Amino acid sequence: MQDYDIRDLSLAPGGHRKIEWVRHHMPLLYGYEQEFRETKPFEGIKIALSVHLEAKTAYLCKVLAMGGAEMSVTGSNVLSTQDDVAAALAEDGLRVFAYHGATEEEYSAHIRKTLENGPQIIIDDGGDLVSMIHREMPELAESVWGGCEETTTGVIRLKAMEREGVLKFPMVAVNDAKCKHLFDNRYGTGQSVWDSIMHNTNLIVASKTVVVAGYGWCGRGIAMRASALGASVIVTEIDPVKAIEARMDGYEVMTMAEAAPRGDIFVTATGCEHIITGEHMQLMKEQAILSNAGHFNVEVDMAWLEEHALEKKEARENIMAYRLPDGKWINVIAEGRLVNIAASNGHPAEIMDMSFAVQLLSALYIKEHHETLPPEVINVTDEIDDVIARRKLAAWGITIDHLTEEQEKYLSSWNV
Repeated sequence: MQDYDIRDLSLAPGGHRKIEWVRHHMPLLYGYEQEFRETKPFEGIKIALSVHLEAKTAYLCKVLAMGGAEMSVTGSNVLSTQDDVAAALAEDGLRVFAYHGATEEEYSAHIRKTLENGPQIIIDDGGDLVSMIHREMPELAESVWGGCEETTTGVIRLKAMEREGVLKFPMVAVNDAKCKHLFDNRYGTGQSVWDSIMHNTNLIVASKTVVVAGYGWCGRGIAMRASALGASVIVTEIDPVKAIEARMDGYEVMTMAEAAPRGDIFVTATGCEHIITGEHMQLMKEQAILSNAGHFNVEVDMAWLEEHALEKKEARENIMAYRLPDGKWINVIAEGRLVNIAASNGHPAEIMDMSFAVQLLSALYIKEHHETLPPEVINVTDEIDDVIARRKLAAWGITIDHLTEEQEKYLSSWNV
């Protein structure tokens, strides 16, 4: 019997259409799909995956399954799971435990069910699989060879575990790969955040003041696209070097308390909690719009809003309006969860093609080297980045120069 917990299996046809669409726009994964049909590099290996469960993730799961992996799948965010996509994977015979709008208890149960297959390899987004093993299912740790972590937030959590000496198996920091953070975090987040905000609000970005909290690679992309759409951009930061960079990129830099009265649209992208607090919200304009592009719904202090708002109402689909004690209304998109995924379709397929190729090759690296890897956070190898970049260029029909023997000798010599 099939093993799944999804909303409705009859939704599968719609999910298959979505997966087939992205398949045509993810040439890296398509290439590996063709190879894996013959080589079966994951034959007999159990993989547990927790990533935003939409079409692009589903295609990664199908490619891994094509390579022989026994896949057990859940979503990393209850609002980003697409029920038709989950149904399509279940219909294809994968173990799937996820549905849109699950409660916290249901979400935790889905994480446990995903891990009950006793995986050798973990593919994580935010660290929930790893956290569940270490906190509640430690008996599984011995059989885990290692895993891959997709996000900045997840890598931060893993490094904290490593520092405390509690991490029980190696984890590859996929987020830190060049072919991930330089493109996914900047161009993927930059486009998908504004795609979601514009779709859900149906408002113009030009002429507005946008406040971007955090100037990492995600913040850079969000600010860059806001500016290109005609907005005035303010950046808030705690890192003085990043603050200088933001200023030199042409943006105003100030504290959130200073930015709060000026912003029309706020986007947090820090990976930390309480970036926008009740104190800041009370300083904001009537009808200010708040959104989060960090991993968890802790950057906007939703607990303060729920406690202190005099009234709340659904202003539009995916937008909740709150009336503050002073009478003004402010709007929050997607309950403060990831705006580009919980209230939209996530990153473009071409971007996730690169990120998921890093995941796939990192999983292969774990398979091939796990016996000698320490229980630490491991960087993606330069070889993996190089292979992915060259394949992506080839898919675009682009060729680049290469060093001649004389040039290599020149660059490697000190006595020239």
